[in-house]
Amino acid sequence: MNRLPPVEISFGCLRFLITHTTTNSQLGKFIEDLKSHGVNTLVRVCSATYDKTPVEQQGIQVLDWPFDDGSPPPDQVVNDWLNLLQTKFNQEPGCCVAVHCVAGLGRAPLLVALALIECGMDYEDAVQFIRMKRRGALNSKQLLYLENYKPKLCLRFNDAIGHNCCIL
Repeated sequence: MNRLPPVEISFGCLRFLITHTTTNSQLGKFIEDLKSHGVNTLVRVCSATYDKTPVEQQGIQVLDWPFDDGSPPPDQVVNDWLNLLQTKFNQEPGCCVAVHCVAGLGRAPLLVALALIECGMDYEDAVQFIRMKRRGALNSKQLLYLENYKPKLCLRFNDAIGHNCCIL
């Protein structure tokens, strides 16, 4: 099966690596890709297809938050995702958080789109921003979810001059 290469999405101080899942036989290359982007946290939103122990032995935390393919995430996954990002980007500015689903076209880009929306980006702009690097990302059900999503703006703050900024 042809797989899309990992793609980095950067906006302000946010850095994400969207990728597809891997297998135990290809785990070495997968870990190389994660390390080359400075990833130290990986979120799996699909069922596990590989042993996470070798990844964790490389100093990369693996979080399992699976949800149904083609669907929007449950509220708990959204809350966990946003809490993770607040913590990571506050404590480790410039870090890269990786997220993957089976093909890297639905669930993973959806979570990245939520982060962009939480920084104040309109959902259409977030989708376009991701699709510039990940063509074909997000299905119609996921797009409808993003259109109706009510951001908490938890990844924004006002700087000393009163400008809205992405979390630093």
